[in-house]
Amino acid sequence: MTRASSFAAQAHRIWRLVRVLPAAVYKGGGVGGMLGRSWLIFRRSGFQGLKTSFGILLRGEGPPRMVDAGTLDRKHYSEWVKRYDTLTDALRDAMRRRVAAMDRPPLISVVMPAYDTDGAWLREAIESVRRQIYPHWELCIADDASPTEATRAVLAEYAALDPRIKVVFRPQNGHIAAASNSALELASGSWVALMDHDDLIPEHALFWLADAIDRHPDARLIYSDEDKIDSQGVRSAPYFKPDWNFDLFRSQNMFSHLGAFTTDLVRSAGGFRLGMEGAQDYDLVLRCIERVAPGQVHHIPRVLYHWRVHAASTAASTEVKPYAQQAGERALNEHLARTHVRGRVEATADGYRVHYALPDPPPLVSLVIPTRNAAGLVRQCIESIQQKTRYPRYEIILVDNGSDDPGALDYFRRLGEQSGIRVVRDDRPFNFSALNNAAVELANGELVALINNDIEVISPDWLSEMAGIALQPGVGAVGARLWYPDMTLQHGGVILGIGGIAGHSHKRLQAGDHGYFQRAVLTQSFSVVTAACLVVRKKTYKEVGGLDDEHLQVAFNDVDFCLRLREAGYRNVWTPYAELFHHESATRGDDVAPARKARYDRERQYMLGRWGAALKEDPAYSPNLTLDFEDFSYAWPPRLPPLA
Repeated sequence: MTRASSFAAQAHRIWRLVRVLPAAVYKGGGVGGMLGRSWLIFRRSGFQGLKTSFGILLRGEGPPRMVDAGTLDRKHYSEWVKRYDTLTDALRDAMRRRVAAMDRPPLISVVMPAYDTDGAWLREAIESVRRQIYPHWELCIADDASPTEATRAVLAEYAALDPRIKVVFRPQNGHIAAASNSALELASGSWVALMDHDDLIPEHALFWLADAIDRHPDARLIYSDEDKIDSQGVRSAPYFKPDWNFDLFRSQNMFSHLGAFTTDLVRSAGGFRLGMEGAQDYDLVLRCIERVAPGQVHHIPRVLYHWRVHAASTAASTEVKPYAQQAGERALNEHLARTHVRGRVEATADGYRVHYALPDPPPLVSLVIPTRNAAGLVRQCIESIQQKTRYPRYEIILVDNGSDDPGALDYFRRLGEQSGIRVVRDDRPFNFSALNNAAVELANGELVALINNDIEVISPDWLSEMAGIALQPGVGAVGARLWYPDMTLQHGGVILGIGGIAGHSHKRLQAGDHGYFQRAVLTQSFSVVTAACLVVRKKTYKEVGGLDDEHLQVAFNDVDFCLRLREAGYRNVWTPYAELFHHESATRGDDVAPARKARYDRERQYMLGRWGAALKEDPAYSPNLTLDFEDFSYAWPPRLPPLA
């Protein structure tokens, strides 16, 4: 770049900053708000974070942003809705043309149980269905013997007003599962969508549902994103969900709203089960997914449902309805029994935890720990394993990669004399992938664990937890919850696309913060988990070729490995219940030296060439969430395809 062109580019950036700064300051809550937000970004992401954030500002995409995960600022979300979730007349026309082009537009039966509903809310709920752009629907309502005449009067009025609205008045109260079944009996559509009697759906909700049904004829279940709405009509707290995530669903009802099913599937599953009140929809989805393939569950990454927030709603707090959580725990335990999974479910403050039972005896696990010198770190790592690990059957393979420190050599010699520890000398030039691959060949265990030498055990059941998950059918790699020594989160799963390749979920999250919709404290699938502490079956490791020691000697080898596992049909799982410290890169340093930087650049380019398309769309992460930061804040703009 010439000096003249560089000066012109700098002048253009300054002009952009001057032009957008007043609006950004206003939207950011004034000068104080902007300074506070910038300070938070600096604390979270350093100067690079500030640089990225102000780059976004210069592109005209809004002020620097830093929001608490899970509890997102209303004003901030309102701006996002205004920009990216507000229909124009042109888009409405495009939707109508898309419907007209469908060969067989599905009839969608909206199933709504009602009981003693606030009259205004009930009218708003019904009108939100009547305003749908998609015309092929029916609304099936069952009144569960409401004690007030007002509710019944509203329902009778709408039944007379619109022939698409069917109403049945139950003679006696049977609670929500029975009422839902009564509404389901009215359904004549090929698909049913579930809706509560006081919630709202946006005018395009059924359009996007019909569009997904038309584009995915194999689909049997479909769910969307959702948010909350208060009595003033203000939307907040959007849950931008991942694509179908089986392990997350076993931890929370991420399916929820807007949820839709083929009618024959719901009926073959037996409809809603009495006695599951509060978790009747969760229980229904569990029974339905047992009858379909994972690929038949589809996700629409758009907010198609608004939960009404009031004192008695589940949207306000899960603590309001403790019976719902108890019913969910029962539903999950019965799901495990039906699917012949040995384990038990524990309800937690944030969802559910599945304790997977280990076989008796449990399999041998080979812990592979590469190192060069660093006797202090290795001692800390191994002693923490020996003193804190409850899992009874493991061996340690310490890979000594050319150590030359006399103290370290003496310590490693003494380690090798201990039962259950082998010290393997490997003097090749540092190649993390090759060191691990060679050690795995020597492993006697059915499971292998790749462990960095700067790991320190926290929770005694870490290996039992990871092994129990790794032994489940279809599971590839299992990752742990890793903390920095200051008790901020280092690893909560890995998200593709952040920083161009991948970044850590909820990195630097404070201990005690549960993350975006509790995703920092719930077992779930991720596309990638870090190899700093990773457990996998030995045969699965070898099946996909282990770590790539040719192209990815140091960086990104775990990302590539996990993506090859996913490509082979496995799912990679992260658990928050295996906790360890990670004194990150304490022995090798960062990739800043010229030779290391050149190697890093080569490995980065290889990843982009090998996985470029996959890096842009992580099924474990929403396209409505940012790739600029690791904090689950919004994407400005979202990475959604246009209506075609």
